[in-house]
Amino acid sequence: MRRFFNNIKVFTAALAVMTALCATSCLDKMPESAIGEKEAIKSYDDVKQLRVGIYAMLKSGALYSGYLTLLPDIQCDLVYAVEGFSNTHGNIWQWDIRPTNSEIESVYAALYNLISNCNYFLDTIDEVVANETNDDNIDAMEQYTGEIYAIRALAYSELVKCFCKAYDPATAAVEKGVVLRTSYFKKEPIVRASLERSYQFILEDLAEAEARLDVDNDTYSSVGITLAAAYALHARVALNMQDWEAAIDYSSRLIDHPNKAFTLSSASTLYTSEQTYFDYMWSNDIATEIIWRIGFTETSFGGALGSLFLNFTTDYYNYYPDYVPAKWVLDLYDRNDARYNTYFYTVTTGYNHGLQWPLLIKYFGNESFINNSLIYHVNMPKPFRLAEQYLIRAEAYCRSENPNYAMAANDLTKLRQARYTSGGNINITKDNFIEQISNERVRELYMEGFRLNDLKRWGNLYNDGKGFKRTPQTSSLDEGSSLEIKADNPLFVWPIPQHEIEAPGSQIEPNDSNLNN
Repeated sequence: MRRFFNNIKVFTAALAVMTALCATSCLDKMPESAIGEKEAIKSYDDVKQLRVGIYAMLKSGALYSGYLTLLPDIQCDLVYAVEGFSNTHGNIWQWDIRPTNSEIESVYAALYNLISNCNYFLDTIDEVVANETNDDNIDAMEQYTGEIYAIRALAYSELVKCFCKAYDPATAAVEKGVVLRTSYFKKEPIVRASLERSYQFILEDLAEAEARLDVDNDTYSSVGITLAAAYALHARVALNMQDWEAAIDYSSRLIDHPNKAFTLSSASTLYTSEQTYFDYMWSNDIATEIIWRIGFTETSFGGALGSLFLNFTTDYYNYYPDYVPAKWVLDLYDRNDARYNTYFYTVTTGYNHGLQWPLLIKYFGNESFINNSLIYHVNMPKPFRLAEQYLIRAEAYCRSENPNYAMAANDLTKLRQARYTSGGNINITKDNFIEQISNERVRELYMEGFRLNDLKRWGNLYNDGKGFKRTPQTSSLDEGSSLEIKADNPLFVWPIPQHEIEAPGSQIEPNDSNLNN
């Protein structure tokens, strides 16, 4: 599988980040696979080519190797802009987020562009299968179809996460969801479905994916969507839907995988003479706990996740970070927590003010890319890791109708023991579970794009609804360093891009965040 993705030539158009937007809604874009609308795919080779083009789109810097991962955490309380920074994503950090923001537009467009390509695949695959006589090819296309259903579900899950309110079973039927495009060729109104229907559509796609994917193909560090990846997404979606039973069920399918395909990467056991298994996951993008990663090569990769936190390539001597970790985050790690040394390293920056601070080195870059091609700060995104599944199950145990805090503590302890040089036990109670789960999610998932949605999902459960407040720290930018954000702030939900609302034929209703800008 890895050799397949490394060697095949993907479509140039599919690699481009969709940053130039026109007056036409991005929901009406043609697939970016270089296959004309009138030339439906006809052969098994065409199907393979289209599939590779769809995977290539996932490399976009608007998605997991860029905006979709970085913006949610930059927006919240995890980092501080440094005095003298380049102002990259400065408006996001300062909560000046408007319907015309180019980064928000790019995320929205890239996700719908991905959906359009998935729809094109799903609309045409049946005809190819019906005309195919090779049984092996038919079996392969069945698997490919499962992968595409899962990718479409993933794209819609990101849209509802970014552009919709938190799911509440009591109100989801009347809350605004997203525009559902179910087919490439079928004419459909440009109108938002309910939040309930939007989530149901995601679950329907996951059911289609899970029916076609085989557990025997589950393997760690896969660059193709597997059944395990579909289950991981299902667990995440269930958590966001407050379906605690399903969240426990699907996360357990990975934690207790029948083939034991995944194990937590130890931060205390050496993999090489200098790196632990946990270190190696971030320095080389391979690990036994990676359920799915987006495959990069030295000649085909996406955005550079580490640039904002290091900017070493400015002069290849000093570091000029745009953002540095919040002190409260750094203080969460105790001396036995090996994640700290994997994620952070203290240096004196190249700025005139000479800030000395622990910088985020988690995304310093894939070692082979650096050693072979001097490509810095590029790491393969890891949208699904086993660690998240432990965190999902722990939260679901705590928030179930009949909470089981002991089981939640067991899950967090198991995760922490994999990250600690010694110890790691944790106590979970009715009174501290949100704080403990929040802190552990920050320690483990730092700058992986979860914080904004976590705070939105918890709402008034977190910090008594007070949200968060930034306190200025050394050499932090004055504007934004004292920001106070309440749990009910409308900008926890990103505004729908203005051009989508104004596009011809659009019936898209705006979010509250549109109306406040």
